[in-house]
Order: sequence, then structure tokens, then C-alpha cells
Amino acid sequence: MTPERRRIALVTGSSRGLGSTIARRLAHDGLAVAVNGLRGDSGAAGVVDAIRDEGGVAEAFAADVTDERQAAGLVAAVADALGPVDVLVLNATGPQPEAPLSEVAWEDHVAQLEFFVKSPVLLLRAVLPGMRERGSGRIVHIDSEVVDLPPPGRSAYVAARSAQIGLTRAWARELAPLGITVNTVARASSRSSATPAFRPRSRAPLSPPCPAGGWAPARTAPTRWPTSPRRRRASSPVNGWWWTAAAGSAAADAPGPAAPPRSPRRWRSS
Repeated sequence: MTPERRRIALVTGSSRGLGSTIARRLAHDGLAVAVNGLRGDSGAAGVVDAIRDEGGVAEAFAADVTDERQAAGLVAAVADALGPVDVLVLNATGPQPEAPLSEVAWEDHVAQLEFFVKSPVLLLRAVLPGMRERGSGRIVHIDSEVVDLPPPGRSAYVAARSAQIGLTRAWARELAPLGITVNTVARASSRSSATPAFRPRSRAPLSPPCPAGGWAPARTAPTRWPTSPRRRRASSPVNGWWWTAAAGSAAADAPGPAAPPRSPRRWRSS
């Protein structure tokens, strides 16, 4: 009997913050993880070392996932080094400038769409042929609570995140018959390298729904995805924050064929 191949996960933007936590958790669960960061980012190597120290399998891959050539090259490089991508976690983010509506230009919207719409589309096009051929695949979007709780001064970011949710819904319906599932994790705001850039007025609207009234540290990231479109919540052992997720089809770790396509739903933190 041929031994089962270790599944390969590519986590974009995983050189630090929430992405690094997701990468380490997937490695802990037995997946070989491709850790991604920008060129010159030393954080990716540190995450790889941490995973290997814990007995996991990981490699670092430098690429700007908003660039078409680099995104395609990233997927090809992962396939050469580890194997074809079975699980794609779309976590990469960029700068999220804050400005009132009167100062927000179309170029500001395009800059946000580069990360939350263009990047997922480029990576999907790169991994889809292999997933289609194998009849299985797991795609997980990491989105944000801002779609439900828009903070002031972040309209371009909120618009791009909303578009990302639209991608998730459309992909889930179209890809489920192929055995490829699409999920989204709507996380609460976590403290990361981007947090200090948020002004107090931007952070304020995010605090009331959170029982502890603070910002969640990256280590409280969700560790499993839902098994159905029903509501699933997991509380942080550190500060009681709620993490919510909505699924477009079966879970990231569910065996066998995908469930019939259903519309994903979203729930807000309570």
C-alpha cells in the first residue's frame, strides 16, 4: 500500500503575526507548510526554524503575491520543493492607511483591492489546475470583522474586504462540485505589526463587541475551521475574545467528496 502523501499548505503573509500562528498550527497538525513573506523579510526564516524545532516540515518562499509573475512562481516553487499545494490560506495583507472619505481616492481603493481581490485571484489561478486534477483542495480566506463593524476612516479597506467575501461565496458554489472547498475565517482584530498604525478613533469601534475590551494577541488565532455552514465559535483562553467563521462548503480537514454547494453565511462577534 502506498503511504499517504503529506498534505502541503501555502500560507501567504505568514512571516509574522496571525499568518505565522496559522502556519505553525498547520505544521503541528501534520501538514508541510510553505511560509511566505516579501523578499528581504527575515521573519519567514524564523517561522520555519520554529516549525522545524517543533518537529514539523516547512520551507520559506519569498514572493509578492500581488504580482502575477511572482504569485505563479511561488506556487511552482512550492510544488518543486514540497509538493503540489493542497491547502491555500489567503492571509497576506498590506498597509491600511486611514483617511476621511473626502480624501480617499480611487487609487486608494485599488491599493486595497490588490491584496484582498487581485492576490487571491492570482493564487487561485495558480493552484486550481492541480486541485482540479486531484479532485480535492482546500482554500481558506482570512477576512476581517470590519465588514460587519466598519471603523471610520477605513472605507477603502472595508470595500476590499467586502469584495473578498464575494469571492468566497462565488468560489464556494463553483468549486464544491470539483471537490474543492472554500471557507472564510472572520477573525476579530488581533494585535500585530500593523496595529500601532491604527489611530485611536479607528480602534475604538472594534472594542465594544469584545468581552475583554482589548486587542487579541496573534496567538489566539483560530485553530480549526467549521465542518458546516452552521455557526461555530471558539473562545480565546487568554482574554475571552470570540473568533467566528463561516463556511462555503465542507471543512478544511473533511475527507471525501465536497458537500453540495451552499451559500456561506457570516456571523458577527457577540
